[in-house]
Amino acid sequence: MIRIEILALGKLKERYLDRGVEEYLRRLKPYARVTVTVVPETGFSARPAESKKRLVLAAEAERLGRFIREDTFLVALDPGGEMLDSVEFSQVLDREALTGRSHFTFVIGGPLGLDDSIRARAHLVLSFSRLTFPHQLFRLMLLEQIYRALKIIRGEPYHL
Repeated sequence: MIRIEILALGKLKERYLDRGVEEYLRRLKPYARVTVTVVPETGFSARPAESKKRLVLAAEAERLGRFIREDTFLVALDPGGEMLDSVEFSQVLDREALTGRSHFTFVIGGPLGLDDSIRARAHLVLSFSRLTFPHQLFRLMLLEQIYRALKIIRGEPYHL
C-alpha cells in the first residue's frame, strides 16, 4: 500500500480546516496510509529583514529534514514549481508507485515558503497555481488532490 506523509509547518488554527483535513484523511484510508506531521514554525516579526527570513527558512528546513526519509519520493510544494493538472499529478504518483516507490513525502512550507535546501532535495517541486494560498488552507487542498489522484489511478469516478 502507498504510504504518504505530509510535513506541514504550524498547527491548523481554524476548526473548519481541521474538519476538512479529518474528512480527507478518512476518505484516503482505503487508498493509502496517510499521515500529517506538524512541524513547529519559527516565529518572526511581521516584516522580517531578508537576513532574518533566511535564518527562519534554514531553521525550518533543518526541522523538516529530520522527518524526510532517504527512500521517499519528495515533493516540495512551492509557488515557483511545476504546474500539473489533476490527471498529470495522478500519473506522477502512479509512475513512481509502479517503479517500486511506495513512500511519498509532501512538504508544505510556512508563511515564508521553503528553504532552497528543501527544494534542491525534492524529486518534484510542485505548484498548484500562480495564485497565493494560505499555507494552512493548502494542507486541505493537497489532501483533496491526493484523494483525487488516487481515485483517477484506480479508474474510479470523481469530478474532473
